[in-house]
Formats: sequence, C-alpha cells, structure tokens
Amino acid sequence: MAKFCFPFILFFLFHLFDNTIISTAQFKYEAPPPPLPVLPLPSFAQLLWQQREIIMFLHFGINTFTDSEWGTGKESPALFNPTHLDTRQWVEVAADTGFTLMILTAKHHDGFCLWPSRYTSHSVVGSPWEGGRGDVVKEFVLAAKERGIDVGLYLSPWDRHDKRYGHEKKYNEFYLAQLQELLTHYGDVREIWFDGAKGKNAPNMTYYFGDFFAMVKELQSSINIFSDAGPDVRWVGNEQGFAGLTCWSTINRTSLSIGNASIVEYLNSGDSKGTDWVPPECDVSIRDGWFWHKSQTPKKLSQLLEIYYNSVGRNCLLLLNVPPNSTGLISEIDAKRLKEFKTAIDTIFSSNLAENCSAKASSQRGGGKSVDFAPENVLDSDHLWSYWAPDEDDRKNQWIEITRRTGRGLRFNVVKIQEAIGLGQRIKEHKVYVDGRRVAAGTTVGYKRLHRLPAEEVNARSVRILILKSRGLPLISSIGLYFDPYWHPNQR
Repeated sequence: MAKFCFPFILFFLFHLFDNTIISTAQFKYEAPPPPLPVLPLPSFAQLLWQQREIIMFLHFGINTFTDSEWGTGKESPALFNPTHLDTRQWVEVAADTGFTLMILTAKHHDGFCLWPSRYTSHSVVGSPWEGGRGDVVKEFVLAAKERGIDVGLYLSPWDRHDKRYGHEKKYNEFYLAQLQELLTHYGDVREIWFDGAKGKNAPNMTYYFGDFFAMVKELQSSINIFSDAGPDVRWVGNEQGFAGLTCWSTINRTSLSIGNASIVEYLNSGDSKGTDWVPPECDVSIRDGWFWHKSQTPKKLSQLLEIYYNSVGRNCLLLLNVPPNSTGLISEIDAKRLKEFKTAIDTIFSSNLAENCSAKASSQRGGGKSVDFAPENVLDSDHLWSYWAPDEDDRKNQWIEITRRTGRGLRFNVVKIQEAIGLGQRIKEHKVYVDGRRVAAGTTVGYKRLHRLPAEEVNARSVRILILKSRGLPLISSIGLYFDPYWHPNQR
C-alpha cells in the first residue's frame, strides 16, 4: 500500500504546484487603488447614524399634563400621573413604522426628571405614578432593548426649577452628576442631545459644554453628541425639518457656538471648506407642538413627505417628534399617520427602476481595466463603498449615464443620487438630464440627494448626471429612479 501511495502523492503535489503557478500568472495585472480621501471624513458612528435616515423624538414630561411647551419649573411632581403608561407601545409603534433609534426627553426645561435622580426630588419620585417608585427612562430602555431599537436621551441644560441654576460651578456640577447617572445606569446610549434653548429672562449661566462632551465620550465612546456645535451631529438651524438647498456635512466648529441665533444659516448649509465632519439633523414634530396637546392633530401625509424630501433628500437625518399623550401612550391618530408615512416611503422607494438599466460614463479610474470603479457600481446595493470614479485626467466633462436596455422607456418622477461619503463629501454642483433634456440642477449631494422632477411623471430611456464642480474626483455610489404617486406638482 505504501509503494502505491507515494507515487500518487508526488503526482498530486506536482499538479497542485503546477496549477498554483498558472493561477498566479493570471494576476499579473495590478488593480488601481482607490482615490485619496477628501478630508474631513465621518466616524464609524456617524456613518451608522446617517444610514438610519429617520429617527424618533419623544417629548414627554410635566408639560404633557399642563398643556404647555415650556414649563415654569414650579409645577408639582404630583401632576405627572399617566394612567396607562406603556413604553412597549411606544417602541412597537416605532418598530412597526421603520424607526431604529428613539430619543427621550429625560429632563426638559422645567427640570422634572423622568428617572429617580439622586440629586433632586423634582422627579418621578414625587409623582403618584407607580407610587413614586417608577422610572420612565428604565422602562423605555428595557422596552427598546426587547425590540432591538437603539436609544438616545435629551437632558436640558436650562433648568427652571433647580435653585443652583445661575450659580455657575454648583449648577455645572449638578448637571454633570445627572449626566453621569443617565450614561452609567441605562446601558448603551447612541445619541445624547444638548441644546441652547433658554428664556429671555433666565439667569445668566455659562454651561461647561467642553466638560459635558468630554464626560460623555469617556462614559460612552461610540455615542453621537448633538448640539448647535456638534461635535458629532449639528442642528440644521430650524424646527421645520428643512435643510438648505446646499447642505454640506462639513463645517468649521470654531465658527459654532451653542444658542447663537446668528449662525442658523451657516448651520443650515454647512461649509465646503469646513475642517470638521458634523452632519445636520432636522428636528420637527409630527404635530404643531413638541409636547402632546389635546387640541392638536398630526401633520398631513403630504406635509410629512415634503419634510422627508427636504431633509433626508438633502443630505440630512430626520428626527421626527411623536409625543406620548397624558395617558402615557402614543395617540392612535399619530400612530396611524406614521403607518401612512411608512407605507408611502415604501411605495415610492421599494422599487429602483434603475436596476434594470445599463451604465456608462465619461471615463473610469484605471482605464476600465478594473471593476472597482466601474459605472455599473452605481446600480448595486452597496451605497457606501461601491462607487463609480472617473479617471484622474477627466476633469472638465465628468458624467455618468444609465440607459434602459430594452423595451419601452421608464416611468419615474424622482431621481436619487448618492456619494461615497466614506471618502469625503465632494460634489459642489451637478445637473440631471433625461433623454438629453435638463430636468433638475443642484449643488451638494452628500449621503443622499432626491430630486422630485417638475413633471408629474417622465417617460424616458436615459438619465445622465453631469458633475460641474467637485472637491477632488466625484465618487457616485448610487443612482436611483423612482415613481412617486403622491407627487402632484400642478396642485401645489
């Protein structure tokens, strides 16, 4: 048996070695590397945040029971008495309508805390709810964890109740202590919300935001910090849910300060020369107010779609507030509107007509020898790291075109463009042509740009994206064509 096996083994090894030589010879061509990034770049946490597209805000507290937006801080904790509070219902509504992150107002300007803080009695401890032994934050976090929903928290710097407010050192110590409670007792928090809201007659107060931010990052390294000045996510500059027609994720943080009304336009548009990656978040409520009011009803579906196109469709994330009512539940009418909203988004964007097209471009990095930067990459499902890149020498006439392969033309009225933002935001100006006719033009693209066309519908065979200006080579990761049956421009 040994004499038979030895020649067989030699024969096998010879052929294995021979095949290895042949296989190696097939790789004489060296693939071109990706282009250099254009700084600044997003962090991993920022990329994950951006891909959520829509997240939920929950304004809930004393104001829910007093028909107020800004409480005075003098309200009795006994007013907080939700008879059917069910955080699982909140999470079910969110999960069923496509939200992956929910942010709760742990403390609003009135100073009432939804958790039993050791540093104040102005909290659920003084409430008849659960006999003063309840913890809304804990119930919220546990309910979210059960459904795989991430959580965020809002802790208002302005506190109209606490007597330490106005005494700089004492109040900042108190605030940091509450911040530590929230970030050490309730598990992973994906976003922490700070704002600069403060009444005109409020005592003069300097917040130690630098200390706040440092403490947050020490306690939760993967968290995103939101404020007018970032450092991870910035306010868009208004509460209507609209970003600027030009919207850069880049900005100069040295030009930002929290609560500064003079920078809202800068926040809205960002800065093509910005040295910091601080993408904008569009906060808006499903109702007129942030807290629940019996007299209010949710926005129409058409309004929510308009907000979506002007936030997510302009390189932003949409933070949609859905306030629980005084029973402790999200109102059925709000839940129904959210379902209508999700159905509409799914109806519009579930089918990308461009997937049935072929793609060509003005040029391709590496001269077309590598598929890594081919125009066809804009038609795959990877919208971050698979992209078309033009050749380094192609600087004046950069374009990419998708064409229907066979049959009749495509029926659509929305054009989507996405950049490979993992290598930086680049496009400064672009135009969209349909069968050779210009139908849209814009400046920035970023993570996502949605163009609703001026016609109710278009029937065409080709769509060309022309890049007029960019920071370095433009890198387009996705092109989409969609039909929006809710879009009726002639009725506007």
